[in-house]
Amino acid sequence: MVMGLINANPVVHERKERRTRQAPESTDETAVELIDQLEIFEHIRDIKDPEHPYSLEELNVVTEDSIEISNGLSHVRVTFTPTVEHCSMATLIGLCLRVKLMRSLPPHYKVDIRVAPGSHATEAALNKQLNDKERVAAALENSNLLETVEECLSPTLG
Repeated sequence: MVMGLINANPVVHERKERRTRQAPESTDETAVELIDQLEIFEHIRDIKDPEHPYSLEELNVVTEDSIEISNGLSHVRVTFTPTVEHCSMATLIGLCLRVKLMRSLPPHYKVDIRVAPGSHATEAALNKQLNDKERVAAALENSNLLETVEECLSPTLG
């Protein structure tokens, strides 16, 4: 955990019960399986907050409703809400979301990560940084930053 917490007392929400996905009715193996909000949410809900021992779901940073999908365009947009408007971890949270989805989705999907409108003091700069391929690539070349991302993405016991 980071010294000098940005948000020393975050509101912790109850985790939603995991829902079981229904098997597709079609047994056609060549049929394209569509990605939905629940699938994306299942990929990102357990990402750990870099500052607190809670998941992004428990802090209400990500919700199922904050996910938009266009299967026809192979596009996913996740809008997240930092716990405070001056959160210095917002860039790291966005990077964790991007890395998790890059690893989980088919490579032809475009991933768009945004902070919720009005939820952060530097919203425009954050959105630009989180969706700039060169900045993201440079960030992932930083071994210390990549180690922190991996810690946030690592599964928890229990």
